[in-house]
Amino acid sequence: MNELAKQATSSETDGTTSWYEASARRRVDLLFDAGSFTEFLGPEVREVSPHLKVFDLPEQFDDGIVVGRARLAGSDVYVAAQEGRFMGGAFGEVHGAKLVGLLRAVRDKRTTPLLILFDTGGVRLQEANAGELAIAEIMRAVVEARTAGARVVGLIGGRAGCYGGGGLIAACCSALAISEQGRLAVSGPEVIETNRGVEEFDSRDRALVWRTMGGKHRRLLGGTDAFCGDTVQDFRATALELLRPASTFGISVLRAEQTRLEDRLARFGECSDAVDIWTAMGVPDAVAIPAMSSDQYISLAERLGETCRDAR
Repeated sequence: MNELAKQATSSETDGTTSWYEASARRRVDLLFDAGSFTEFLGPEVREVSPHLKVFDLPEQFDDGIVVGRARLAGSDVYVAAQEGRFMGGAFGEVHGAKLVGLLRAVRDKRTTPLLILFDTGGVRLQEANAGELAIAEIMRAVVEARTAGARVVGLIGGRAGCYGGGGLIAACCSALAISEQGRLAVSGPEVIETNRGVEEFDSRDRALVWRTMGGKHRRLLGGTDAFCGDTVQDFRATALELLRPASTFGISVLRAEQTRLEDRLARFGECSDAVDIWTAMGVPDAVAIPAMSSDQYISLAERLGETCRDAR
């Protein structure tokens, strides 16, 4: 075995594999206890989208989402992992139904949490109505699961980011973790540019995209509860932290969230760029944030303490 092959094999077994570069199945394989994952409705069942064939588009036998049950540090968890390499991880009828069914199992079980490995650009345009309905059903199912006492945690760091309906679903979760490579927003860069023009948002300006929608900014704004490195081991450690029991979900949590959002708008509503927001937060050298290492940034984020964990 040559040296490069040895390094690749080592990274796959010690958890240093890049989350951003990994497929959905590789993330599941490495995130959870070895050999503990049991898949529901796997590729062998061939539950494919009924719509893609109409548009002469390729199908995938798991319809771009892996769902099942596993163990994390010895504890049972449910898991849903989106495949961003298949149609950008977009939600369609079957893709959405698999996640809704899993969330209902989480609701009924109550004591077993769910990890959603987001990697999605939103709804499939080819399945517009079915996809939009799926988003609504998933959001309702997340709220029902949380109301029943279950914990629903989202992990964001894939190639497709977490956009559109995925961003809405993420906002309903009990807690969120994001890496520097992750992006989180309701409208993606291309959507904003198409509807408002390049003067409003240049989707080709990668620095602008990550500065506005990337993990560092979302963590500082309190849009996520944790920031972690890009390795599978980083996400595993952060997931274990976020899966710890929290306060009961109810109207008081929603009121706290509303208050937090109102305060955010009052403080930063006039800012035109993320750097302006970071400066308003009191960051001494705001322009340096994108170049910070993960350790440097995490230290900064903890000092600022913008995240309000009770507001979830």
